[in-house]
Amino acid sequence: MRLSYPTLLLWFHIGLILLAGLCYGADPVVSYELEFSYITASPLGVPQQVIAVNGKFPGPIINVTTNYNVVVNVKNKLDESLLVTWPGIEMRRSSWQDGVLGTNCPIPSNWNWTYRFQVKDQIGSYYYVPSTNFQRAAGGFGGFVITNRKVIQLPFDTPDGDMVITIGDWYKQNHSALRASLDAGKELGMPDGVLINGKGPYKYSSVVPDGINHTTLNVDPGKTYRIRVINIGVSTCLNFRIQNHNLLLAETEGHYTSQQNYSSFDIHVGQSYSFLVTMDQNASTDYYIVASPRFVNQSTWQRVTGVAVLHYSNSKGHASGPLPDSLNDIYDPSFALNQAMSIRMNNTASGARPNPQGSFHYGSINVTDTYVLRSIPPLMINGRRRASFNGISFTNPRITPVRLADDHNVKGAYKTNFPKTPLSEPPRVDRSIINATYKAFVEIILQNNDRVVQSFHMDGYSFFVVGMAYGNWTENSRGSYNRWDAIARSTAQVFPGGWTAILVYLDNVGAWNLRTVNLDRWYLGQETYMRIINPDDHEQKTELPVPDNVLFCGDLGHLQRPQRTVSSAGSTIQELSKATYLMLMAFAAVVYMII
Repeated sequence: MRLSYPTLLLWFHIGLILLAGLCYGADPVVSYELEFSYITASPLGVPQQVIAVNGKFPGPIINVTTNYNVVVNVKNKLDESLLVTWPGIEMRRSSWQDGVLGTNCPIPSNWNWTYRFQVKDQIGSYYYVPSTNFQRAAGGFGGFVITNRKVIQLPFDTPDGDMVITIGDWYKQNHSALRASLDAGKELGMPDGVLINGKGPYKYSSVVPDGINHTTLNVDPGKTYRIRVINIGVSTCLNFRIQNHNLLLAETEGHYTSQQNYSSFDIHVGQSYSFLVTMDQNASTDYYIVASPRFVNQSTWQRVTGVAVLHYSNSKGHASGPLPDSLNDIYDPSFALNQAMSIRMNNTASGARPNPQGSFHYGSINVTDTYVLRSIPPLMINGRRRASFNGISFTNPRITPVRLADDHNVKGAYKTNFPKTPLSEPPRVDRSIINATYKAFVEIILQNNDRVVQSFHMDGYSFFVVGMAYGNWTENSRGSYNRWDAIARSTAQVFPGGWTAILVYLDNVGAWNLRTVNLDRWYLGQETYMRIINPDDHEQKTELPVPDNVLFCGDLGHLQRPQRTVSSAGSTIQELSKATYLMLMAFAAVVYMII
């Protein structure tokens, strides 16, 4: 019988999924459609333009399992280019999918692009977020959860529920206005509030204006929930707490921790944590969930506080009274440092693989290279206010992605002269990156001589946070390193006037972004890339080839063809390679003859 056009398209989609399964091997394939568009919302009671994903703010949670192959078709319905990055997802062998300007060309307005990557040997709590044009300040973010395979036992009893909470500072100005302010040489200033799951504060006092919707978490008495908390904000460290409830720390950014109870916990920009929270209180009232700024004058910043509600199913009343006490150690930051160093790896727990997390004895490996990355307050370079590492302020305009430039032998797309230590000469704007050695074991010292606490992130890797202190790092500081159970993660805080030391084994080939997560500093140039190449990989076993659907820009922009798409039932398929297209057509023809 003759099939209708919609039916043929349905079989085309089925064929694509089956073909993807063949290409990826035995591990399951899961597909998502994410459409980024503007909507009007009022998170702080004032209508403003935000970036929604599939019409939602925040966006939907991506939930996959260890080793799944993930296909995400991103549709850009914004009025400017877009890239989506996945902090903490290591993109093994495939920096082509990382979603920052040094690895990918941006997706033009009204185009789509399909990310394809495997969450190889990973578990834990992550997120996705726009990486260009200061768009993170407008939304476009959502949780990304990787659950354990059933054959791997959790290091705690299976929770009764699993929740994702996003917290972050928020401005009433849209992202383009904030961007213009930075371009004009101004500071962002104090945020207008803190959002919890995209909503403003519960009206706990008269300081909160009327007309603001708040977030409510519904729970049952006696049950234990895994609560994943992600600071997705612009630049503010937040202290997270749940009134009268202990936070049992269990995981951070893909690694299980030694389990410790905290009454409150500092979560820096870009960091994520899992807490086990038992609902062991009476239900005479609801309880406050609070995210308040750290290292600031609390009285001045009182309105910049996020408040949600924890509601027991048998609750007898609304939350009321003062918020649980906040920490106010603006003049004595030792508490924050001690808490940060109390986070330790659970060496006996199995993570994504059966072997214990402590099997990699990082403390006994000789360091082969040391890099000192120093940050200072933004300053004027060539008439523009810029931020830098080691006196180099990275520039992105019309950049050709690093590995794409390598593949096409583009000369001058970047320089490999990034200094290992801070420059003694005047700062400059440049495209200087680190040309690192494959399988080197490197030490990176993050020296923060800026005025604000910063978060440092490294794409493609988890690193061991072995040391942290105030003052300037010296070689004698190595004597204080934790060489046994330091936590491995992808985002670490660096306190103002202090340093953080990390160790990382460079076994993931590609070009990987090193950046300050504080969005204003990142936008002003405080980033670089680490280029890691395996010179003996002649069969592309340690790095996947250039994707068939690669976008071209910069010096290779002339190679980009207009995009042709096929749309149906809310999905869009990228233009396929000729071989893939022929295989799909053959599949459709066979199905047609059978039916």
